[in-house]
Amino acid sequence: MASSSTAEPSASQLSSQAWQINVPPHPPGKKTFPIKRADAEPLTRADLQYDLLYFIFADSSRVFADSMAPGTPLVNFCDLYVNALFNSTKCSKVLKDKMVETPDFAIEFAKISLLTNVGRINTTMAFFPEMKTALRSYHPVPSLQRTDGNLQDAPRIKNCLKAALLPTEFKVPPPANPAEILEKARAGQVPPTSVVNLIFVLSNASHTLGHFEPGVEFLDLFLPTPVSSSSRARVFLWLMFHYLSAPGTSNPFDDDHSKEYPGKAPLMVNLTPEEAARENEDPQEELEFGKRMSQMRSKFLKELVDEMEQEKKRKKNPPPPPLPPVAPTPSFSAHEIAAIRRPRAQRNPASDGSRDSSHGHDYPQSSTMAQQATQRPPRIPHIREPEEGQQRSMLEQAWHINKTTDPLEDSDHDGDEQVRLEYNRRLRILSRLRGKAPTPPLPPLNELTFHTQQFQTPYPVEGGGDRSQAGSSNQMGKLRQVSW
Repeated sequence: MASSSTAEPSASQLSSQAWQINVPPHPPGKKTFPIKRADAEPLTRADLQYDLLYFIFADSSRVFADSMAPGTPLVNFCDLYVNALFNSTKCSKVLKDKMVETPDFAIEFAKISLLTNVGRINTTMAFFPEMKTALRSYHPVPSLQRTDGNLQDAPRIKNCLKAALLPTEFKVPPPANPAEILEKARAGQVPPTSVVNLIFVLSNASHTLGHFEPGVEFLDLFLPTPVSSSSRARVFLWLMFHYLSAPGTSNPFDDDHSKEYPGKAPLMVNLTPEEAARENEDPQEELEFGKRMSQMRSKFLKELVDEMEQEKKRKKNPPPPPLPPVAPTPSFSAHEIAAIRRPRAQRNPASDGSRDSSHGHDYPQSSTMAQQATQRPPRIPHIREPEEGQQRSMLEQAWHINKTTDPLEDSDHDGDEQVRLEYNRRLRILSRLRGKAPTPPLPPLNELTFHTQQFQTPYPVEGGGDRSQAGSSNQMGKLRQVSW
């Protein structure tokens, strides 16, 4: 048994140093057990009882049967607890990968989980500074955040713990009290339950366990007290083996007291104030880490509050909608503008405002409208004009007419050679669709006359006769297939 004194104390001395002397009397189950700290306040080694956690997880005694491993090998408590967390159905893949990649992080996560398992860490704590919810408080844990892993928050850890059960306990509810656990062990089911569920059961029945002297409970092992951390760790491991192993098996964590009194836990050793001060002492680098993380948390909260205030102002005074982007006005040289635009006076000859002239339908325009009309971007032709003496295509001729002809202007004057060429092309297309040449042949353009006094049929019906006999001809009104 570990002791802080130089000489091994006698049994009578150990009895006089029983832990219940240092524990004030209290009603059963009425202790303030969870850690209470303000937001951004670090959790020190004394808060966690770091030395107790160290002795528990550093013990190398391979005496616990791990039913989650193939062949149910014997492992130490550290491997047993870490494997239980790893095989939990609520353990995420990211967390599992991190535990396999960094074994030190797996042990740190197991230590904070054990404190959550017994209720020392309540579900209002979180361990990452960017937490926004007001339902939880952030606390840096310098002694358990030496790796770059994320300890998550207490609610997620609690869910992971509740799902850390044996495969048979998913079909049948796990035992809910110490008597049921011992009954399963006597029936030959070893281990009778998972180590995580055992700790839940012992925590709930803390004040009813008969393994301690009066006034001492199971949860007192995890409270700050002037009792040796190594002796408390030995009592904890003794309880784990007592409930997880077969009855009658020799407990490797027994001392003389537990051997003399079967069912009683080993005795714990009290410490002097000087000896107690040397336990759970925070190194300087951990203190600096805690201050740095607290400052980071304060900065994050300030930025979060400022962002919320700005959001409130934006909701009260929403900004005006952004203006649509203005397209840049194209710039042209004077020569290009002169070539593109044609004054209306050149297209429309002088008119007296008669009904036959398009100028008779013009309306007076204000100076503002005229200014807007002059500011409009000019139309840009995309079809080049043919050279002198070169014939225009039908598309070029249509574009030429659109650019140079007023649609409201009289069209009884003679056209140029390009107009005559366009008429010939149209007539040839109609002839090919009709299946025969025009009758009689089309005279030259300058010989065409337009009869205005009376209507005359320019093309007599084929085969003679008047128009009324056109229906007797089988050739009239029929289209012939044209080979293009």
